[in-house]
Amino acid sequence: MRAADSRHDGSRGGGNSMTIEERAVAFPCNGDWLYGILSQPGPASSSKGVLIVVGGPQYRVGSHRQFVLLARHLAFHGIPVLRFDYRGMGDSEGDARTFEDLEDDLRCAIDHFFEIAPSLGEVVMWGLCDAASAALFYAHRDERVTGLVLLNPWARTDGGFARTHLKHYYANRLFEKRLWEKILRGRFDYVEAVRSLARTVGASIGSRRSNAVEQDTAGAADACALPERMRAGLALFSGKVLLVTSGNDLTAREFLDTVEASPRWRELLASPRVSRFHLPLATHTFSRREWRDQVATHTAEWMRSW
Repeated sequence: MRAADSRHDGSRGGGNSMTIEERAVAFPCNGDWLYGILSQPGPASSSKGVLIVVGGPQYRVGSHRQFVLLARHLAFHGIPVLRFDYRGMGDSEGDARTFEDLEDDLRCAIDHFFEIAPSLGEVVMWGLCDAASAALFYAHRDERVTGLVLLNPWARTDGGFARTHLKHYYANRLFEKRLWEKILRGRFDYVEAVRSLARTVGASIGSRRSNAVEQDTAGAADACALPERMRAGLALFSGKVLLVTSGNDLTAREFLDTVEASPRWRELLASPRVSRFHLPLATHTFSRREWRDQVATHTAEWMRSW
């Protein structure tokens, strides 16, 4: 593959006059070729680089081009960035896989990142949703990873989702103008609403009973549950962490509810090495420019702080 270079003037991306280079890259992973884009600053590159871990199903551009814009913003501020498609996604070869099975892809990407970015001495992994979960599984296994940026981490369980839905979704719906307009115009489906609520309540109650049985018989919650495996990964990781959460997002709400209910999670996130940034109005994918810009700016400032 012949890499195509493009150059961008920072004056169009945040007031910085630095010019960056972007080029396509390709690297092997267990017999398959993976493809990505390196955003490389000039000679004054930071020794810290960012590997953007892509959640699925998604590819290296990101929702609303967030990953492209983030990579350019960081590169304009001297930080090299690699974003790539893991196997089975986007332009990359291989069979499709989930966030549970990205270890080899991430290791190969970091290996190649060090080969093509001469200034690189350490890597920060940046992941949204289940990419944040994948980063938590991987980071403690690779000493080159010294930082994590975790955005709206995916900590989904059936019971957790049901409880979050009850606690946040249904309560908020009562204050939505559109709901009352439907009711007043006779367009509200009461039967389906009751069925949906009953399913959610049933899932929540069933989960609570299941957890109670597990705790009575095993003395602890199931160690194989996704939130617990994420917590274990964070506990084993000794680097810096930036947790970014959106206020208008049930995935973030479920994660924060999980944290609130767990003394071990709360203790981990209270550590001085963990920084938190909350955007009260932002959606899951930071769909407005102002939210994307806030995330990019805060990421760069956080990286310069250590």
